[in-house]
Amino acid sequence: MTRSKLAFMLPLFVSAILVSSVIASSDVPFMVVNKKVSQSRLKSGAEQLIVSIDIFNQGSVTAYDVSLADDSWPQDKFEVVSGSTSKTWERLDAGATASHSFVLESKVKGAFQGSPAVIKFRVPTKAALQEAYSTPIQPLDILADKPQEKKFEWAKRLLTKYGSQVVVLLFVGLFVYVLVSPSKSNAAKGSKKKR
Repeated sequence: MTRSKLAFMLPLFVSAILVSSVIASSDVPFMVVNKKVSQSRLKSGAEQLIVSIDIFNQGSVTAYDVSLADDSWPQDKFEVVSGSTSKTWERLDAGATASHSFVLESKVKGAFQGSPAVIKFRVPTKAALQEAYSTPIQPLDILADKPQEKKFEWAKRLLTKYGSQVVVLLFVGLFVYVLVSPSKSNAAKGSKKKR
């Protein structure tokens, strides 16, 4: 091997070692956590919240001793109706998902801003537990007064939402009708002249 080839190969070899060390150090779980809340008013005068949390391990290795804690719901405002605000899994493989949901009920009226859920997990190469946080939820307006819907309010909403599309379709339909109608009458006149 000549000296010029060696000088050319050495930087490539060093860069390959650096890239492989970066890739090896990125072999960790990467948790993407999505938290969603849906609200529904009950006839009893309370409001029910269904909280669902989806955990995605987007990393390249398995996460062990995965625990979820969502302690952002104060007990003086919310009561757990079904499920639990915490959950554990033994492991979450790379590319795998886990889901958890629970139902809350609130009889206290007012605005509420919850904090993200906390996910803790263990990585075999690190001694300390790793943490991940869920997406935040939108502010909730618990038992909000909803205005009475007036007559024909739905028609007004439809017109404001789709009015311009309806007008365009009507114009296109009218244009096509005008184009087609004279050609039919001209064709009828032409057949009478031939007789």
